Amino acid sequence: MENEKAPRGPKFRRRADARPDEVLDAALELFIANGFAATRVEDVARRAGLSKGAVYLYFASKEALLEGLVRRAVTPIATQALEQLGHFEGDPRIAISATLRMVATKLVDPKLIAIPRLIMREVVQFPELAIMYRNEVLNHVLPVAERLIARGIAQGYLRPVDPELTVRSIVGPIALHLILAEVFQLVPEDGLAMDRLLENHLSILFDGMSLPGGSK
Repeated sequence: MENEKAPRGPKFRRRADARPDEVLDAALELFIANGFAATRVEDVARRAGLSKGAVYLYFASKEALLEGLVRRAVTPIATQALEQLGHFEGDPRIAISATLRMVATKLVDPKLIAIPRLIMREVVQFPELAIMYRNEVLNHVLPVAERLIARGIAQGYLRPVDPELTVRSIVGPIALHLILAEVFQLVPEDGLAMDRLLENHLSILFDGMSLPGGSK
């Protein structure tokens, strides 16, 4: 009898270890379908097949659920971007291109892109979500990117520009692309087309819009 019961321990532990992700998956589905305001913790618990009390064992509030989604999906991308930008030596355009391509590749994942979409959709009603996203992501990545630009200027790779405003110019078109799609439902015919947008953006960013050889 003891041999028959032995496998149940590891199986149960694997199940318990998976529960936070199951709760987050359920929360994401409901946040997308019903919005953040209309979703209750008991709805998330029901979707995850757990009791409301079991959800609170992992997440103290509905806001903590959204924070957990950001940390699970977006924070790893921010960490990877920090590694690429913060430790890079040489022409910063190489690091910028690699990082933006990495982000564009990740944003193809529906579960990942759903997070910034959700923030944009709910931020007016829940400004604390913007503060959380800023603290978890933007406050870490933007200063590193600014230092990369400043280092590129000092080393002669870039002409003198304002590092802070240049970073905004780099990420701005991507943010606007998402806003146009999410808020105004203006989407290219072939979908979000992040890869095409990115290559077009990099071409304009590094080469400009003027024809070679002068202006007309």
